[in-house]
Amino acid sequence: MDAITLTRQLIDIESITGNEAAVGNYLWGELSRLGYQAKRMPVEASRFNLYAAPPEWTPEAGSPKPDADFPNVVFSTHLDTVPPFIPSSEDATRIYGRGSCDAKGIIAAQVAAAERLRREQIYVGLLFVAGEERDSLGAQTANEYAATHFSSAQPATTQKAGRRFLVNGEPTENRIALASKGTLRVEVTASGRMAHSAYPELGDSAIDKLLAALTRLRAMPLPSDPEIGPCTLNIGMIEGGRAPNVIPDYAHADLLYRLVEPSDELRRQILASAGDQVRVTFPLELPFLRLRTVGGVPAMIAAFTTDIPKLTNWGEPLLIGPGSIHVAHTDGEYIEKQQLAEAIDLYCTIAKTLV
Repeated sequence: MDAITLTRQLIDIESITGNEAAVGNYLWGELSRLGYQAKRMPVEASRFNLYAAPPEWTPEAGSPKPDADFPNVVFSTHLDTVPPFIPSSEDATRIYGRGSCDAKGIIAAQVAAAERLRREQIYVGLLFVAGEERDSLGAQTANEYAATHFSSAQPATTQKAGRRFLVNGEPTENRIALASKGTLRVEVTASGRMAHSAYPELGDSAIDKLLAALTRLRAMPLPSDPEIGPCTLNIGMIEGGRAPNVIPDYAHADLLYRLVEPSDELRRQILASAGDQVRVTFPLELPFLRLRTVGGVPAMIAAFTTDIPKLTNWGEPLLIGPGSIHVAHTDGEYIEKQQLAEAIDLYCTIAKTLV
């Protein structure tokens, strides 16, 4: 399996969130050609996750318990990318393009590692999901699938040591994550009354209300963990108003907090600081997690969030992958060819350690 060629082939198939079907179908074809038991797992409309087990794998061959319906170790990452689509290119040391490190290079490394392990009669599953960059809908669907189709599926927190593992791939520069920050998405909405801007006393500015609330939220102290680091806030989107000469009757902002602890107290503080002139909702939360590590592999703290909190039925989670998160989501996204090759070795080593 040539991981460099596969990475470029995957990059060149546009798969911005919501449009994962084409790259999923391509992977389904490639894995089927290699003999894998590849299955499309419906998510919504034409979207699907892809799950594959090696052709040689049976419960008796791959698990100590015959009713375990998938291998003890599953490699996983996501099919989708953020916009815009950027086709692939390469030079002597790097592969460039949208998804090169987040996460199509990781897909290629995991497939190549699974093939190498097959030759050593070690069988791992492959799970590639839709929607990680937006709402983890594919991961949630995969978790429900595991609960209903895999007879011994159970949350990782209740499993016996050594039973089942999910090796999730995100760009960590081939360092294993000790922990992953969580995500709390917050929407702040203000309402007002339109009027001619020459007579502001006749209107009620929604933008003024929103700006005041955001100023208080920006000034609010945030928690910090001595090992993990600080909780952070990003005001990612602001919209509102009708025209420069109209007092605005509507304003809205989307915020994202990176969590380092449970969110109950943070939610309470957000509601108190935002005040009663705006409406605050919490449409998405992915919790902060401490993760399993493997001895001898350099470690890091992931300041980003992954699909792991939505994949609890797939096993005790580990997080590692080639590429740097610092270039993900940029117009110059790339993955080092050397890191790609090293990731294949690492995934094989981790799988052997876990089984």
